[in-house]
Amino acid sequence: MGAYAELDSLIALQFKSRGFSLHHRQPVHSLLFGRCASRVRGRGLDFEELRAYVPGDDVRSIDWQVTARMPKPYVRVYTEERDRPTMLIVDQRINMFFGSRVSMKSVVAAEIAALAAWRVFHQGDRVGAFVFNDDSVEDIPMRRSRPTILRILARISNMNHLLRADLPAKASPGRLNEAIESAARVCRRDALIVIASDFDGADQTTRDLLLRLSRSNDIVCCLTYDPLSVKLPAAEPLIVSDGELQVELQLGQEKVRKSILDASDERVGFILSWQHELGIPVLPISTADDVPTQLRHLLGGVAELRRRT
Repeated sequence: MGAYAELDSLIALQFKSRGFSLHHRQPVHSLLFGRCASRVRGRGLDFEELRAYVPGDDVRSIDWQVTARMPKPYVRVYTEERDRPTMLIVDQRINMFFGSRVSMKSVVAAEIAALAAWRVFHQGDRVGAFVFNDDSVEDIPMRRSRPTILRILARISNMNHLLRADLPAKASPGRLNEAIESAARVCRRDALIVIASDFDGADQTTRDLLLRLSRSNDIVCCLTYDPLSVKLPAAEPLIVSDGELQVELQLGQEKVRKSILDASDERVGFILSWQHELGIPVLPISTADDVPTQLRHLLGGVAELRRRT
């Protein structure tokens, strides 16, 4: 898409929201396993186990064929499935207005949100969003309807088009935690929360918020990044600006290159550590490659591999 996320393009992504799953019918050992199936036992569609009858069990659940072969009655236990709503948290701050290859990070986040929204909608679940920039956090309540998806995409596109290099608004690193806190007030339990951001401003508070949220919800962090944060260009001066001030970085100096890469590695390493420490999937999504292809590889590929094994 390039510099900006056009609404028509986000709508068209519904035709590419295939080949990956955010649904609760994941294999037990898949990337997104967890609390998506209800803890309530009932006469649902998914058989879970056979166990000995205990007083109070519904006699209609007795498996008479098994009982006839055993010295005591056995019942068939089913897992009752429930709707799993999805909340999107979409970062459109000025720090996201950067990209050295195909797209800006802000556009990548918009595409991730659009693909997730369409995927959830096609699965029949509710979806809502918190879209935020440096000035505000906007809430679109969770609904199971196409107009809700269109409203989410329109809000993302509108906020995306407010971004520009000379944006007068000050950068707001703390807005990330504000958006997560807003989602926590809505998503009390059994929700899927998808965060599309470069996680600028992530700190110990961010980690603590995600830890608390993950105890009763499923979380997927989509870390948008640009290849420049991993590999610097050839040893030549590079001018960078925050919209007000600019500085020339002497990339030919090894000390300067090492300092930049060390700072980037430390920040990204902190975010990636959530995957092991908190059990939260962190999916790195590059600005240099096709977003649907990356999501299919990271989500669909993992699920398919584990189904085969």
